Amino acid sequence: MKLIIVSGLSGSGKSVALHTFEDCGYYCIDNLPITLLPGFVSKIMLQDESLYGKTAIGIDARNQNEYLAAFGENMEFIRSKGIDCKVFYMQADDATLLKRYSETRRRHPLTEYNLTLLEAIQAEKDILKNILKHADLVIDTSKTQFHQLRKLIKSHIEADDAQQLLIQIQSFGYKHGMPLNADYVFDVRILPNPYWLPELRGLTGRDQLVIDFLTAEDIVQEYFKTMCDFLEHWIPFFKEENRSYLTVAIGCTGGQHRSVYLAEKLAMKLEQSKMKTIVHHRELN
Repeated sequence: MKLIIVSGLSGSGKSVALHTFEDCGYYCIDNLPITLLPGFVSKIMLQDESLYGKTAIGIDARNQNEYLAAFGENMEFIRSKGIDCKVFYMQADDATLLKRYSETRRRHPLTEYNLTLLEAIQAEKDILKNILKHADLVIDTSKTQFHQLRKLIKSHIEADDAQQLLIQIQSFGYKHGMPLNADYVFDVRILPNPYWLPELRGLTGRDQLVIDFLTAEDIVQEYFKTMCDFLEHWIPFFKEENRSYLTVAIGCTGGQHRSVYLAEKLAMKLEQSKMKTIVHHRELN
């Protein structure tokens, strides 16, 4: 049996994640009071595996702090019943959350306590910190659009169903900020930059002219080999720890040429070793 707990900041995409789970055949419950979670697992899930064999439950900050403080104990109880339980935590930066609330004109669930929107976001982070502490997967949606998030969630579901480590490879630009959810970050700003060639400036690391330029640079190939050697050595240890997800971020200045090229090349290399990967180019989407 599988249980996914979906939590995180309001406006970060929890509803999109739950709807995606539902589309993939999961029985979904939104905003279940955390006090009902142990009873739901022991009295309902275990009694009707045909309906609840794959379930996703949304838990948010409307639960009281004292109940969220015992979240870790709830997870231990659930796993003691032989249930494969994972925790997905959704987040985004403050500016993105403020913008989304401004565009949708929705109320934040904590603003009813006479808090400003920014104060409510900060309060919510504090309330949910114990869930974040126990998260198996943290997804930052600051730069992620609706369809991209659905694709990402589906990839994690497929990898989880296959009981295979999913490696997410993300390119990004340092000038747009560091990714918040990476396990490993590789800085490739020391490599030759195609941006300074007028004929390559408007292209990306997916375009053949850029690929040819970077492939011809010995230092780029040396960096790539070093990165592959490092990951191929350490990835098996993640598998031994039964990790389901690993996020590798590769950053250059703008996230357009070098990081994109190396992210694509790394995915091809790992897939040749029968590893499951998903590539996300943050600044191109």
